[in-house]
Amino acid sequence: MRRFVLGICGASGGAYALRALRALTADAAVEVHLVVSAEGDKVLAEETGISVADFIESLPPQQRARIARHRHDDFFAPISSGSFRTEGMLVLPCSLSTLACIANGTGGDLLRRAADVHLKERRRLVIVPREMPLSTIHLRNMLALSEAGAVVSPASPGFYGKPTTVDDLVDFVAGRSLEALGFTSRLSPEWTGE
Repeated sequence: MRRFVLGICGASGGAYALRALRALTADAAVEVHLVVSAEGDKVLAEETGISVADFIESLPPQQRARIARHRHDDFFAPISSGSFRTEGMLVLPCSLSTLACIANGTGGDLLRRAADVHLKERRRLVIVPREMPLSTIHLRNMLALSEAGAVVSPASPGFYGKPTTVDDLVDFVAGRSLEALGFTSRLSPEWTGE
């Protein structure tokens, strides 16, 4: 089994996370450890009309069985320890306040702790900030994360694949985020030249 952690923050863009979760669990060889921040479920439900729990319930049983959901305040969850091995963690979407906490190692909840574990263990950590514009403080925090080994991958959809729907744009960001994590999803079009 390939084991990944997916963190969902309270930033706008929960649709990206749902698409990534569906793609990850579609692979029978993948186990997903999911942690949603205190505000993450509220913002996601407001934007998409579905809670994380209801979305998981809508998945086929074989996909649901490969999701381990952890409470944001459960510091005894396996993902809080470096001895629990994963291939990487994706924080999608990532609020700039969570990004700042991760960049400065201040912890605060299980999502931030798991991200800190990935940094200290030198495992892949992909952070997908969605907010804009960015202040100098935000940019410095992103630089600090990049220097610490994280991949900072802003939610910036490309248009070379000629998207025609919002779903196409969501697929692009989710797909590129998963590729940065080391998971091939085929959600985003590959540029092949002219």
